[in-house]
Amino acid sequence: MSSNDNSNLLGISSRSRLAGDVTMLMLRGAGYALVVVLAIWATIAIIAFVGRALPEESRQQPDPTPLSSHMTIPAPAVVQV
Repeated sequence: MSSNDNSNLLGISSRSRLAGDVTMLMLRGAGYALVVVLAIWATIAIIAFVGRALPEESRQQPDPTPLSSHMTIPAPAVVQV
């Protein structure tokens, strides 16, 4: 028995095996992408749920850092010579 006989147990051509391997790799990548997308979706859903669980009065309160809205970048001084 040669090593070629052991690796080709189903008797398929090398082209068919390559197509199957590529398909499995693409499906694995799609699975990883699904896990990432669902993790991002779950994070957003949890944040939205916590936001809806807050009382209505807390949503209407002013910004807790009032100085951040008053921060402006000063314009450069113009010097006339």
